[in-house]
Amino acid sequence: RPTAVNLFWALDRMSRIVDENKDLSVSEIQKLLYSEADAIREEDVMISRNIGEIGFNLLSDLKKDGKPVGILTHCNAGTLATAKYGTATAPMYIALEKGWAGDDMHVYCDETRPLLQGIRLTSFELSNAGIQTTVQCDNMAAVLMEEGKIDIIFVGCDRVARNGDAANKIGTNTLAILAKHYGIPFYICAPTSTIDMAAADKTDIPIEIRDPDEVTETWYSERMAPPGIDVFNPAFDVSDHTLLTGIITEKGMCQAPYDQAFEAIGL
Repeated sequence: RPTAVNLFWALDRMSRIVDENKDLSVSEIQKLLYSEADAIREEDVMISRNIGEIGFNLLSDLKKDGKPVGILTHCNAGTLATAKYGTATAPMYIALEKGWAGDDMHVYCDETRPLLQGIRLTSFELSNAGIQTTVQCDNMAAVLMEEGKIDIIFVGCDRVARNGDAANKIGTNTLAILAKHYGIPFYICAPTSTIDMAAADKTDIPIEIRDPDEVTETWYSERMAPPGIDVFNPAFDVSDHTLLTGIITEKGMCQAPYDQAFEAIGL
């Protein structure tokens, strides 16, 4: 998948194990690969936890007596997508670990058309964790913001360019634009493995185009569009860096100018 850079990052680590140990037997290389995979998993847990701690501090600043913190998220960047805490969901799980009740926060999960990762995955895991969870169609987000139900937005990402432009699941950019209009903090939760310093800006991020049937037929008992109709189905969009409040990495909060912030954390 061309958009998600951290997939290539992990595969590159595994490939190096093979390239650097070609003199070993297949079984020995397999053991090294398993060991490297375990290391990536353990690192992922700590990365997500660090992101969660920073996000939790933001939630704590928003907590008001008697009123849950309203959180909006999009797609799935949770425990089903990572080794433990997730990225965009990590602040919520850390809040539970630190003694918050599930109704101290209210998470609104975008449905996330067309593959419904928000309603199928994120709402499933958060509600099962005891967190107050509501689902809504993607095009209802503006109403939530206008009614004052959203205090903060956390989303994951698949690739971040050097200038801070951030690619995530389709529909994220809409939220970023709405958040800017309504004055709601909008944070990208990004392990440093997703930051591509070789990409100058959004024009260097390839966007995957997916099967038209995902829009016209998937989830329906019968086709919902006229036969032969053209379908536009990009899997991702890119939120301009000027729309972001900040990018939360495991090494700290990054804010504009992002290229300098990334260099300051060693990228």
